[in-house]
Amino acid sequence: MKKITLITCLCSLLLMACSREEWNTTASTDTPEAVFKLYDVGYSGTLSRASTLEEARYDRLEYCIVDENGNRVRDTKSKYNPSTSEIYVEGLHEGNYRLLVLGVKGNESLDRATIHELNHIDETWLEFPEDLQKPLDAEYFYSQTPFTVTVQQGTGGKQEVAAIRQDVKQQRIISKVDFEFAYNNPYVRTAVTAKRATFGSAHFYTVLSGDGAMAGESDGTLQDLLLDSVTSYCFMPLKEGSVLNGEISIQTRNYRGSEVSQVYAFGQKEMESNHIHQIETKVNHPDDKSVVMFLTSSAYAEGKHTKILQDDETKEVYTNPSLRKFNTAQPLQLNITDDGELHMRFYSPRDLKNVLVKVHIPAVSDEYFDLAYFDTIPGFADFYEALPLVQRSSMCRTESGRQIEVHQMQASELAGAEFKVESTDPYWEKLTKIEHGWDIYWGLYGGDPEREDGGPVGNWMGIRPVHCRESVALFLNFTYMIDMPEHEQILTENADQLYDDNKNPIQVERVLQQMRQKRTLQVGLVYPGNGIIGLGGGSTFGAYQQAWFEHYWNAYACSIMFHELGHVMGYGHSSSFTYGPWAEKLMNNFYVQNLSKFPIDSSTYLNSKNNPNRYK
Repeated sequence: MKKITLITCLCSLLLMACSREEWNTTASTDTPEAVFKLYDVGYSGTLSRASTLEEARYDRLEYCIVDENGNRVRDTKSKYNPSTSEIYVEGLHEGNYRLLVLGVKGNESLDRATIHELNHIDETWLEFPEDLQKPLDAEYFYSQTPFTVTVQQGTGGKQEVAAIRQDVKQQRIISKVDFEFAYNNPYVRTAVTAKRATFGSAHFYTVLSGDGAMAGESDGTLQDLLLDSVTSYCFMPLKEGSVLNGEISIQTRNYRGSEVSQVYAFGQKEMESNHIHQIETKVNHPDDKSVVMFLTSSAYAEGKHTKILQDDETKEVYTNPSLRKFNTAQPLQLNITDDGELHMRFYSPRDLKNVLVKVHIPAVSDEYFDLAYFDTIPGFADFYEALPLVQRSSMCRTESGRQIEVHQMQASELAGAEFKVESTDPYWEKLTKIEHGWDIYWGLYGGDPEREDGGPVGNWMGIRPVHCRESVALFLNFTYMIDMPEHEQILTENADQLYDDNKNPIQVERVLQQMRQKRTLQVGLVYPGNGIIGLGGGSTFGAYQQAWFEHYWNAYACSIMFHELGHVMGYGHSSSFTYGPWAEKLMNNFYVQNLSKFPIDSSTYLNSKNNPNRYK
């Protein structure tokens, strides 16, 4: 007579823990009588995410098999294979059994958890100290799977049959709490500086038995929780009759530098195993109706705003003056789009900090009022964001300090907007001293920047964004320099070295007037293969790559730039302004020696020399 062993899984749910019998290394593992495949069940419940099923992966696993009386079965051989999430079992006899499984994801020692050896299903398996006083660092999973082993009579008598695979569904014994916040104004949310939860007396279960029963009780003390970066925490379920209550404190700052502290009470009566519970705080803030777009660093990052003149920008964009053009006296461009968005574009290699934007809109007020505040405007920023004015009614603060309420507006009502910008950043002070701005845009002059050699045509090659950004730096510095008292002084002290192509002296006032008059330049990149390293005249300006990268510190590179600027001012090669002292002695050395005083006072802002998109 042969023996048939049939294993039938009856059910699988619950949560608990257990120990294992080690597999006999001399025994065959090819045909175990039972194979249990472990899966994790996602959180359940109406307030939780939809349940999912995924293969279990644990940092620690304990399991055991108990008989119908709850006693641990010791005359079996078993093995857990973490790579397949499977438990193999041999040596089972006819009878009713339960497989108990306890899984841990994380480090249970951080929770001071103790996992006891289980001899009977009623014994304590998992235990936490009563004075834990903190959320759990690890997640704990449990299942209890009943199954039956029967012997059946076949046509050839009693005989063994192949192993039967069963699925084991593990659920968390813990409860998760999500602290959530509802804000009326998104700029209040991103202006939060601190969030903290403090608790009253809350008692959690501390013991899990082999049969899945909860027992024990924590001492009621729970430390404060910081909710700034982490807002979800895991706990053992609340002891029956206990409530998780306390207060949520929120600190925010506003664009004018003041801080607001608020406190909200909460109470959570239920905290069940394998559930996510939400504690929502509805924040009512004094700035809820403020019209100001308060762009903290986190608010700006959330907007995923782009930048101009970046290395991946296409030549069709950066050489189109309708899309890319600026005046050095107005590097920060502001306007309101037809869709009611504030559009800000910044032609600058440097970031600008602490920026208040004010606006005058005739349909709103006869005064300027605060519209937006930026903790930081990144260099070359290209910012678009819908104005609160077109989204809801708002409160506006005018320059005289009045608070006025403005109804929700249509984008068409914002026509005629005029802007003012204020900043405490010393960099802004320098930019505002550029009085005589030049218009700058970029041209290929027949070159092709998509070719490795720049597609040279004559003495030009395709300018790339890395060179365009350097031209922004150069012309911001140049147009700042021309109004510096030190610059005017050096011209006055060397007036005898200023002459035209006929060697006729040029008055200092005339030179200053020529440098300060409004001009428009199409900037390009010179191809040096023909021995030409700079080109200029009229509205054309170009230099070869090395000059663009080294104008900060290389007096020779600067002399090339000023040589071409001399041509732009109308002078030829016999004058002081090209191959003479103005370009090769006075201006180039003044630029290098006074770089620290200029708006773009370092090459490190752009670091173009190390840019992988430069020409090799």
